Amino acid sequence: MSPRLPRLLLTAVALSALAAAGSRAAEPTPKGKPNKLAREVSPYLLQHAHNPVDWHPWGAEAFEKAKKEGKLVFLSIGYSSCHWCHVMERESFSVPAVAEILNANFVCIKVDREERPDVDEVYMTALQQTGVGGGWPLSMFLTPEGKPIFGGTYWPPEDRVIEGQTVQGFKSTLKRVVELNKEKHKELFAQADSIAEMTVKALDRNTTVLPVKLDRELVASAVNSFDMDPVHGGFGLKYRDYKGTKFPRVPALGLLLREGRKDEFSAVGKLVALTLDQMAAGGIYDHIGGGFHRYSTERTWTVPHFEKMLYDNAQLVELYSVAYKLTPKPAHKRVIEETLEFVERELTSPEGAFYSALDADSNGHEGEFYVWTAKEIDDVLGAGDDATLFKLVYGVEKPNFEEKYSILRLSKPLAESAKERKVTEDELLTKLAPMKAKLLAARAKRVRPFRDTKILTGWNGQMIAGYARAGGSLGETKYVRAAEKAADFLLSYMRTKDGRLFRIYAAQPGAKAEARQPAFLEDYAYLTHGLLTLHEVTGDARWLTAAREVTDQMLKWHADEARGGFYITANDAEKLFARGKDSYDGAQPSGNGTAIRNLVRLAALTKDEKYKTAAEKALTIFAPVLKANPHSAPLTAEALSLWLEGR
Repeated sequence: MSPRLPRLLLTAVALSALAAAGSRAAEPTPKGKPNKLAREVSPYLLQHAHNPVDWHPWGAEAFEKAKKEGKLVFLSIGYSSCHWCHVMERESFSVPAVAEILNANFVCIKVDREERPDVDEVYMTALQQTGVGGGWPLSMFLTPEGKPIFGGTYWPPEDRVIEGQTVQGFKSTLKRVVELNKEKHKELFAQADSIAEMTVKALDRNTTVLPVKLDRELVASAVNSFDMDPVHGGFGLKYRDYKGTKFPRVPALGLLLREGRKDEFSAVGKLVALTLDQMAAGGIYDHIGGGFHRYSTERTWTVPHFEKMLYDNAQLVELYSVAYKLTPKPAHKRVIEETLEFVERELTSPEGAFYSALDADSNGHEGEFYVWTAKEIDDVLGAGDDATLFKLVYGVEKPNFEEKYSILRLSKPLAESAKERKVTEDELLTKLAPMKAKLLAARAKRVRPFRDTKILTGWNGQMIAGYARAGGSLGETKYVRAAEKAADFLLSYMRTKDGRLFRIYAAQPGAKAEARQPAFLEDYAYLTHGLLTLHEVTGDARWLTAAREVTDQMLKWHADEARGGFYITANDAEKLFARGKDSYDGAQPSGNGTAIRNLVRLAALTKDEKYKTAAEKALTIFAPVLKANPHSAPLTAEALSLWLEGR
């Protein structure tokens, strides 16, 4: 990056700091004339279809317009259940004065990251190369050729003073970008070339020349790389007292649960059990309606970020089901059952497939649908013994959210609450059940969070695995049947005649839903995982056959035949300025980690050498990543452990 160029990237705002500054002042403007997003199927894009900003969907038309008019591109990437995406939409994109600056000086593109994970991956990586932490909304300024100049995440509309420092607002940033493009155009574009080059290198997983041996030491280093909170569970940093946000990060917990059964890692296994117990007790879990919110904003799992994602709940159901099979705990069984009740009630389509998410906001306020005051509980349950008991069990003695609301969480383990009342835990649960039912009914009358009804092949594959694993662990046929129904839908409606997958099943406004858009690596990998789990639970050979068919398409279209591993995009997909092979397991498992584990399982089940060879080549490519950053790829470490055991 040129040192002569003002580092606008430094104006990107930390969301944690802005949270304290408030986000409720701006209200949405009345619907205006529709822009080009009105013809899209993504619920997120449709939420912006009446902004005064002249939004374009991602595509050649927008970039050709930028070239023809000599304008930079403003790219905004988000998703429908993202709180800060909504805040920026209300504060900036709905405001005519901001739209006027954008429309006059930029070609504006809006992307749903769930529709186009490839675009999100490339530009998020580009942002990170500039030293700015990632997040959504992702806001980037591009050349007309699509190369990244600089960017950030959320910007407030006006300059703000936060913690004694002036944070540049969005309008000031836009005006400064326009000035720089006029005054330092060559430097600006040279910077774009530099960032693009760094991004290409960051996404290329084949730059390490020295080979790394595939052995147990690599697996052990991954297991030992995680710093786990010994009090509340989950991942964090000891030197920071484990403060800050906590994501469940299921791929890591899955590795540690598996390896924690071995004597050498028994202490790790206990910390995983602690984590599962603490999440089930905390506010990240919805004690009234079931299901998990996306992550906790603090150490104790009490205050969540309130969106509910299909992929989180799918992974957590599977994880709790595996844990329950190993060590049956009534609390874990309740979590599985209540979460699947939530999925059936809120996220299941008439076809038996699964919707994507519920928003964090309702009525423009984060978490409003889920939080309570003591008075509201009294009004529903009556100001008597029932309300008193409920408030004691679920910690409503004093507010824990925005100084006046309570997020429900167990104030202490249910067994302790039962003992204090000289009843059994089952008797206490029986007493609480009708209270929870009344509160659920009362909550249903509130303004509901927006539901994103697009059906994504990959995420459905994860939910199929969750349902199947729950059915196997709990001995519940109805869960297996739900998994099979979803699998039948995907295999019937989300494949082309030649067997390739579509990614999305959705509809334009007023039209019939249909399958559209070619799938990405994660769609093939996650669906195969679901099909293999169904086969494992049922023993039905048709699911193994289907898993092989899907994997064979993945090998054909996504494999790097020369060096190993798998690209996010297919060989014949749109070419961005960079092409990546993902291996990082965060909130979602990486496509490569999932694919490698699938290949190891398929090799063991079928004895087909092509699966064994593909797995070994991919493991070889990602072994240097695993050695350099062992905590970054727990699913690859798990696949390696399986591969070593099967040799």
